[in-house]
Amino acid sequence: MKFIKKPIIVEATQWFKNGDHPNDDCREIVPVPGDGEPFLSEGKVVRRFRHPGLSGDIVCDKCNKRIHDHGYLEQPNYNGKVCPGDWIITELDGKGYYPCTNNAFEKIYEIAPSEWQ
Repeated sequence: MKFIKKPIIVEATQWFKNGDHPNDDCREIVPVPGDGEPFLSEGKVVRRFRHPGLSGDIVCDKCNKRIHDHGYLEQPNYNGKVCPGDWIITELDGKGYYPCTNNAFEKIYEIAPSEWQ
């Protein structure tokens, strides 16, 4: 048998850097004077990618960008890095998220008509 996927509406945000996801709720951190520049706190949805065994300057084999510029998504159904330009899709129940590469996203999804928004 063959099946067709029913049209569904998903919420998605393209992620490029810390704080891009609307539910990240990042806050500006202002260090003690003379101890660095202000920066954004880590995102609540997409965290900063860190790995004790990897230099932040190595290049990602998927996107050719520095690993330091990546995010990390930790969810019940997915744990892993997020490349700049990936889409973060909200699960249908609204309780979780998963990433999708930009190439795959453009092949699978299109903007919903305004009457569905």
